[in-house]
Amino acid sequence: MFHDNTTPQLRATLALDGMACLAMGAGLAGLSGFLGSQIDLPPTFLRVAGLLLLLIGAFILAVASRRKIPGWGVTLIVAGNASWVLASVVLPLVGLIEPNVLGLCLVIGQAVAVAVLAGLEQVYHPHGHDRTLQA
Repeated sequence: MFHDNTTPQLRATLALDGMACLAMGAGLAGLSGFLGSQIDLPPTFLRVAGLLLLLIGAFILAVASRRKIPGWGVTLIVAGNASWVLASVVLPLVGLIEPNVLGLCLVIGQAVAVAVLAGLEQVYHPHGHDRTLQA
């Protein structure tokens, strides 16, 4: 076991990440038609992204709520966040999605927020797959 005084910060950051995923997921899934018409993204794309975020948010909150936060869980969350940021930048760059200016601001804005959370999770992570954090 690895005891570290950053445990409260990691737990709080993971909880914030999980809640943000749930909120964004609910918004994208529930408002996909309206939002799609406002930002020029297909409603199905938004709905699928929203449902995916609901699953991701539930996973992150499950990891954050564990008495001992597993290092592998944090590593997976950071890698997932990095992948999300990469996709958020690459998809519009290569033309796989073509949002309007408002949509591009939303896509890039959420990517920046996810990058900040991933950075904080990485900073607070003890860097060990075989270690756990104890609250």
